[in-house]
Amino acid sequence: MEYWLPLFFMFAMGLAMLIYVLLDGYDLGVGLLLPLATDEEKDTMISSIGPFWDANETWIVLGVGILLIAFPQAHGIVLSALYLPVTIMLGLILRGVAFDFRVKAGDSKKAMWNRLFFAGSLLASMAQGWMLGSYITGLKINITGIIFSSLIAITLPALYVMLGAAWLLIKTEGALYDKAVSWCKKALLPMGFGLLLVSIATPLVSASIATKWFSFPNFIALSPIPLVCLFAYFTIIRLLTNTQKLGERAWMVYVLLAIICTMAAIGLGFSIFPDIVMGQLDIWQAAAATESLWVIFIGTAITLPAIIIYTVLIYRIFHGKADKLNYGD
Repeated sequence: MEYWLPLFFMFAMGLAMLIYVLLDGYDLGVGLLLPLATDEEKDTMISSIGPFWDANETWIVLGVGILLIAFPQAHGIVLSALYLPVTIMLGLILRGVAFDFRVKAGDSKKAMWNRLFFAGSLLASMAQGWMLGSYITGLKINITGIIFSSLIAITLPALYVMLGAAWLLIKTEGALYDKAVSWCKKALLPMGFGLLLVSIATPLVSASIATKWFSFPNFIALSPIPLVCLFAYFTIIRLLTNTQKLGERAWMVYVLLAIICTMAAIGLGFSIFPDIVMGQLDIWQAAAATESLWVIFIGTAITLPAIIIYTVLIYRIFHGKADKLNYGD
């Protein structure tokens, strides 16, 4: 087997999952914030994610697709262990249905579809958090794994709420913008506290991760990650404290959150490498045959840049403030 092929697919899968969190994370967050807004504000919030949310979900399809075809053994183990939360995550489908029907079904049913959009966002967010926690603990079903998975299931929606509010800072103005500032301030502490608890708990639930984190020279090499996260977190606090100067710098809140997520992803990747299933399979054991990987490589080399270009174009075309939602006649 070509040594670098599994490395390439591991990187591509990790990149797809990171981009999914950053992009679909904010539209899940907008869904979680929906009950706090007025009817008119709800329309603007939905409009702010309307052109993007389908494209955002493409990234999780790519990530899971790479897992399936490049690492079939790992796919079987992971999806079998996470069958229930994967099923619950089909709340993403509920969001898609609610997104269209909230307007097309008429005003009398609009409130119901708004609630279903919120419910789908919450189910998907918590299911993703549970799956991440289970993955980090090696897919073990015990009291430690359940507690840790529950912790991340609560923490991840807090991060998504923060991303959603930061997105609204970029896309809205007026009263809704002011509310987004308030939502950012309220979500920042729970998000930070949750991420801190997860950081403390992770080496406690995984001896292999603890060894990697606290051995020399790994401890020195990893030290920039928490330092950069702390810098980004306190910079967000400074930005939100001085709202009069926030203005055109509002985009910085989202960028700083993206930096925190990226640092967390780098730390997670370092912690589990070279395993793809903690303590069970490394990427070379789980990889498909070399001939298959070459075929998959060609497809991925075409698909990945195409999705990146498409995503950039979508965000470039629909940049600027969101208008009132309009489905046409």
